[in-house]
Amino acid sequence: MGFTFVVEHMEADDPTPRALPRWVELEYTHMCTLAGPASRVAFTHLSPAASASLSASLASAPSAQQQPTAAAAECTEDSVLALMRARGVPLEQVCLLDPRAPAPLAPDDGDGRFAWFLFGVRDDPPRDRTSELRALGFPTRHLGAVQMTTDTALGVAKRVVVDGLALDTIPYVDHPTIRFNARESVEMPFRYMIAPGTVDEPLLPPGMKEHLHADLDQAFEL
Repeated sequence: MGFTFVVEHMEADDPTPRALPRWVELEYTHMCTLAGPASRVAFTHLSPAASASLSASLASAPSAQQQPTAAAAECTEDSVLALMRARGVPLEQVCLLDPRAPAPLAPDDGDGRFAWFLFGVRDDPPRDRTSELRALGFPTRHLGAVQMTTDTALGVAKRVVVDGLALDTIPYVDHPTIRFNARESVEMPFRYMIAPGTVDEPLLPPGMKEHLHADLDQAFEL
């Protein structure tokens, strides 16, 4: 069964004419791969500049739009509520992934009771964007107590509602150390799924390790 995974970015009113940070583009592109070809991914409430740059990035990324194994994606300045009205999707069919939800996401949640799964973005610096969505009255589920990157959260939700895996059967690694060489490394303060074929390597977006290394080198140069 195909679902729509919605990432509410909440910056359509941002007057700053800027594109998304590179790490956000890498995570958002990775989401299309993780969602799989039977699903759709909608990036909503983007600023005009972010919508244009992300659309171009997704269209050119070999790990997303050019692979038949990736989900179709759309980028829009509309909010999730506006998109729901346009598509005729009622509130009760949209599940908000909320760390404060009383119940975990379970395989039964993929039985058709929900058509869309909604995520707030991970901010830098952090803000509780989910609280703004929580106030709208969506039904909610959580993905566990440890904070995940947004692409990990989408990938985990897909494994649960599409693949039928329980949350506690998915292999994770928490707060992994990313090693670039014998002298350089960085600890990531999030939970990740374990990359296939490895014991404890985090499943990162393609290009993220190189981006983190470049950021680390730049910080040392300042």
